[in-house]
Amino acid sequence: MSASHAKLEARRRANTELGLLVLALIVCLVAYALVGLAREPRLPAGMAVYGGILAGIALGTHLFTRRVAPGADPLLFPLAFILNGLGLVMIRRIDYAQGSELAPAQTVWTIVGVTLLILTLLFMRDYELLDRYRYLIGIAAIVLLLMPLLPLVGQNINGARLWIRFAGFQIQPGEFAKLGLAIFFASYLAENRQLLTVATNRVGPLMVPPARAFGPVLAVWGLSLAVLVFETDLGLSLLLFGLFISMMYVATSRVAYVIGGIGLFSLGSYVAFLLFAHVQDRIDIWLDLWNSDAVGAGQLQQSLFALGTGGVAGVGLGQGHPDLIPIVSTDFIFSAFGEESGLLGTTALLLCFVLFIGRGYRIALLCEQEFGQLLALGLVTLYALQVFIIVGGVTRLIPLTGLTLPFVSYGGSSLLANYVLVALLIRVSAGEVGARPAPLRRSRSSQKAEG
Repeated sequence: MSASHAKLEARRRANTELGLLVLALIVCLVAYALVGLAREPRLPAGMAVYGGILAGIALGTHLFTRRVAPGADPLLFPLAFILNGLGLVMIRRIDYAQGSELAPAQTVWTIVGVTLLILTLLFMRDYELLDRYRYLIGIAAIVLLLMPLLPLVGQNINGARLWIRFAGFQIQPGEFAKLGLAIFFASYLAENRQLLTVATNRVGPLMVPPARAFGPVLAVWGLSLAVLVFETDLGLSLLLFGLFISMMYVATSRVAYVIGGIGLFSLGSYVAFLLFAHVQDRIDIWLDLWNSDAVGAGQLQQSLFALGTGGVAGVGLGQGHPDLIPIVSTDFIFSAFGEESGLLGTTALLLCFVLFIGRGYRIALLCEQEFGQLLALGLVTLYALQVFIIVGGVTRLIPLTGLTLPFVSYGGSSLLANYVLVALLIRVSAGEVGARPAPLRRSRSSQKAEG
């Protein structure tokens, strides 16, 4: 691509991003106005402040990314922005119903999250720096993942030990650990793809790689079970193992890893079902919701009632009863959307998630670096699994777990981690598909093969 053509392409993408941000801002402001008008017959008093903050975030971030990441994917930030904006609207709606004040805190977390996105892009001009420090990042991720088990700082909330309290703040370090593990997995698989791909042993009808290649699978299996056993978090355990197995399959194209991984996770889950009451409760609620007296059955029942009440078009923003849904600002915020915007609104919301996921996979496909491919793949798979697990849980497609809906649910840790995820995807897309593509650098495995 010539320099002039690259500049035109970068400008076209930047203009596309700006137009989408303007559209997203309009949608969020209209939604906010409808919520306020349902409460009293005039525009909400804080609409100008809310609109000004969102407009400042959109314009400031756009101008910054336009300069430091020219040619980056033009849909990633607008999609994150509209999901975040609509999440703020629904959290404000929940405040009206419950008499709480969650929206101002979430607005602050939004500003901090966008600041993290900007800082990530500013200080990490080359994402391959992450490849060089993979072991340090991997160790840090494991420390973060297990930090809630520490005495004094670890906090047990709603039966799961996922939080730490530090300097007056509650933080969920597992949200950042997921990113670190995705980076480590990408680096490990990029370097060891050849070893993991070559099948030398026969197990029944299948040819499989050497036994030492399965060491990482067993290690991640043990880590995910540790999370399930000691932190009582089925969702995070499923997320971590699903992430690694999907990346292993894409890196090697070996079905044996998928079969072995599913078998190991099924075995571990069955043992956990036999040993732990909270796992039995989740399965019991999923299989027989209306006759279950397990703790948490009422939450899912109210969630399904809300979705059913919404019907096709919803009862209208501000017209529902989100205060009847337990834990509505975090785990069940999708149900609140379903009640007030109906099937049409939730479908539009899911389409935003699907578009984000699709753009992420497109970035992975177009990337010419093995590490970049696997990094983008891991990050977007992490995002996709989280959306599937929580939406599947609140709609009773799968057993309910305690994950948050990315960018939409209330919570600072999840919001900050997801903005870092967006920044990493933007950097990969700018480095490989953008206006100034870097010269192709061979992976370590190909360099060793030639040597």
